[in-house]
Amino acid sequence: MPDNAAENWKVLEQVDVLLLDVDGVLTDGSITYGDDGGEIKTFSVKDGLGIRMLQLAGIVTGIVTGRSSKALAKRCENLGVTHLWDGVKNKSLLIEQISRDMKVPPERMAFVGDDIPDMGIMSKVGVSVAVADAHPEVIKAARLVTTKPGGRGAVREVCEGILKAKGLWDETQKQVAV
Repeated sequence: MPDNAAENWKVLEQVDVLLLDVDGVLTDGSITYGDDGGEIKTFSVKDGLGIRMLQLAGIVTGIVTGRSSKALAKRCENLGVTHLWDGVKNKSLLIEQISRDMKVPPERMAFVGDDIPDMGIMSKVGVSVAVADAHPEVIKAARLVTTKPGGRGAVREVCEGILKAKGLWDETQKQVAV
């Protein structure tokens, strides 16, 4: 199991791009279907603010997920997340394309995941992060593990960790505390 001591979170200083899974990371992993058959997802506003704070600090955020949904597209639109790769069957094959498109090496990226399909991409980025309630194999493979579960502040924890590691926390916090 990864050592979660605070000094180990300093590795987030190298992160210029934060990539996130959705179900189980930005949500608690639940999927609800409405009467029309459309998916209903619940997202944390705290996680959303963390993403916005990263954007204010110039850190790029992106979503890499195996599923597609209108709810996710709307959430990305609301947050200003323009890098969305949904319906991805093999996330690890996508990392080279993301690196080329963004002109950022995988070593300067972090990925937050929660389940077995995330392990391939997690092995190809500089910092792999598992949410607290991730599958045990994902936790074992991750460099860092959040104290919060998916959909309940895990993403915010990572966002704040990046900002603090880069020395951007105080200034970014002032920008949103208006």
